[in-house]
Amino acid sequence: MKRIIYMVASVVLALAFSSQVLAPDNTVTDSSQRVPVMVTDSLGSEKFLIYTFAIKDVIAAPTWRITKEAFEEASTLGADVVILHLNTYGGEVSAADSIRTKLLNANVPVYVFIDDNAASAGALIAIACDSIYMKPGGKIGAATVVNQTGEQVPDKYQSYMRATMRATAEAHGMDTIISGTDTTLVWHRNPAIAEAMVDPRLFVEGVSDTGQVLTFTASEAIKHGYCEGTVESMEEVIEKLGIEEFELKSYNPSGLDKIIGFLINPMISGVLIMIIIGGIYFELQSPGIGFALGASIIAALLYFAPLYLEGMAENWEMIVFVIGVILIVVEIFAIPGFGVAGVAGIIAMITGLTLSLVDNVVFDKPEFTGEGLGILMKSLSLVLVSILLGLILSLWVTRKLLTTTAFSNLSLKSEQRMDEGYIGVETEQLSLVGENGVAHTVLRPSGKVMINGKLYDAKSEYGFIEKGEAINVIRYETGQVYVVKA
Repeated sequence: MKRIIYMVASVVLALAFSSQVLAPDNTVTDSSQRVPVMVTDSLGSEKFLIYTFAIKDVIAAPTWRITKEAFEEASTLGADVVILHLNTYGGEVSAADSIRTKLLNANVPVYVFIDDNAASAGALIAIACDSIYMKPGGKIGAATVVNQTGEQVPDKYQSYMRATMRATAEAHGMDTIISGTDTTLVWHRNPAIAEAMVDPRLFVEGVSDTGQVLTFTASEAIKHGYCEGTVESMEEVIEKLGIEEFELKSYNPSGLDKIIGFLINPMISGVLIMIIIGGIYFELQSPGIGFALGASIIAALLYFAPLYLEGMAENWEMIVFVIGVILIVVEIFAIPGFGVAGVAGIIAMITGLTLSLVDNVVFDKPEFTGEGLGILMKSLSLVLVSILLGLILSLWVTRKLLTTTAFSNLSLKSEQRMDEGYIGVETEQLSLVGENGVAHTVLRPSGKVMINGKLYDAKSEYGFIEKGEAINVIRYETGQVYVVKA
């Protein structure tokens, strides 16, 4: 019983201390606002466990993965406070929306330190945090949804972004302002201001004029309730919170995370696609299995594996790519000419490579169709350009490789002249003209024929010849026996 009373008393004291430290002066915060709870170490001293992580790149699928990993580690460690170090010009709205939801649903207070920039999707993430601190000279806002070329997408998508920004601001509840005998309820963060960061047509009295997308400086953000104060570093954020005794833990990307981040860089992805295409091209130009095929397989693994680990590439997308390669090989080696199988193979390869670059979540949300389409077109452009460059470089390397001093010995230089007794082809096939035989395989138009009990490579002069049909050799030209139906 004494233990229960002690625990209840400790919680009450901790909450009372926290409200003094974190609540604004003359303000009673809404019950939904989260406050950190003190923890006690084995020596009985009270301290906070503070967990920090950073978002300093373009917001995309890797950023969402880092956020999930950071919160999982913070939860495992039992963190009381999470502080986000933010410096970004924005990125994919779908990834930012997932991060925003994670921040709003966190079971501990989440604060953000804006180190210079929280633009576009970064503004959405910042507003989702419980408290915002900015570096002097920092900026927050400009959250209009744009496509890959920087142009504003139709109002359908702007409308959803406005609602998302408004809902994020409203999620922080209302404050009760007590001044003498007067009591006033005001939004902790004015939702209209959040909307104005998206839509230049919105007018917020005393804040923004129509025709301009709203962006706050640090001082303006403080004035209008979108920043709790200016700081120069993460350490000053902790000081602003009034936390004196604390233990600091930070998210550190693993070596695998760094490798994945490097490999999914669009430039690196483009190079890997070039190696894949170049390797396939070289392998098709030479008999057997060699280095080119190995390079192509390794490049394909380096291309798809990081995207799969990021949750972007699905199993079926990789299977589509493999099917495409198989169809092309079948078209080249098993079917004469280049027809349906070859075209289908090319389309399947491009589809697999392209869709693997697109996070499928953008297609799960109708409101982000515009952004999803832009991402899809950007990925398709990257794949097509990489394939084209891969083919061009393969042709160039093929020509240059055997003409350089280093690799000149890979090709024969001596000339074998007929007047010196050299004959380029077997003379036996010259004697077959006029002979009759049987098609040993289907000739469409190339195949094998049986003449005088011996197999020869042959080509049908007109149309296809079925297996077992009688044939007649009509001519021998450029090393090729030509036959017709007898």
